[in-house]
Amino acid sequence: MFFVYFVFAVAFLLLVSSLRIAQEYQRAIVFRLGRYTGTRGPGLYWLIPFIERQQTLDMRTKTVDLEQQETITKDSVTIKVNAVLWFQVVNPADAIIKVADFNKAVYQLSVTALRNIIGQHKLDEVLRERADINAALLQVVDAATEPWGVKIQLVEIKDVEIPESMQRAMAREAEAIREKRARIIKAEAELEASLKLTQGALEMEKSPIALELRRLQMLSEIGIDNNTTTVVLLPSEFTHAARAFTKMAVGGGGIATPPPPEAT
Repeated sequence: MFFVYFVFAVAFLLLVSSLRIAQEYQRAIVFRLGRYTGTRGPGLYWLIPFIERQQTLDMRTKTVDLEQQETITKDSVTIKVNAVLWFQVVNPADAIIKVADFNKAVYQLSVTALRNIIGQHKLDEVLRERADINAALLQVVDAATEPWGVKIQLVEIKDVEIPESMQRAMAREAEAIREKRARIIKAEAELEASLKLTQGALEMEKSPIALELRRLQMLSEIGIDNNTTTVVLLPSEFTHAARAFTKMAVGGGGIATPPPPEAT
């Protein structure tokens, strides 16, 4: 009778000890005598003692900080780049059976792909087109990790460090561009001002009274800043007379001169 109780007790202990609980974010990969039999969890499940064993995986999204990589761009500029990777195990069986250490494999693959992608772009493209580079990097890494049961959710370039000499060169280039833009704007403003002045001069030429008013306004402006300045104004009739005389002289072929005396 004691032996029977002992057998039942051992069987009960084995039964209880073989019970397993997987959290909602966990999955258990079960092997029976070395062969894969299925995925279990979440919740309560049972393993055959001494015959089945398990390996538990976390199904939550993981964040991997890719260490700073020193690489060369397409235009032969050495830069240092680091990035952040987010991935999730979607097929735990493949993540255990098809790759020895999927965390290390994903990390090394991402680092290599980052260096290759940077090497295919120029420095200006790396600085301006980060979204396109992130998308290309995501596509490459996701396609390579799909057979491992891993889904790459997001890849972001976190920082790009360029040499100090290149920073100074880019600063000089930006300053030259701003100076060029300022000169173009100033030239356009001067052109517009000259056109407006020409239109104003033509309008004033049609009305002598407007010209006189402008002269009086100019006197008031001079008197505000320079109270001791002496200004001598000539009547506008003198200007009109000189202009008329010049036109008459040009139109008549110049001032007439008396003919020379005839020889006797």
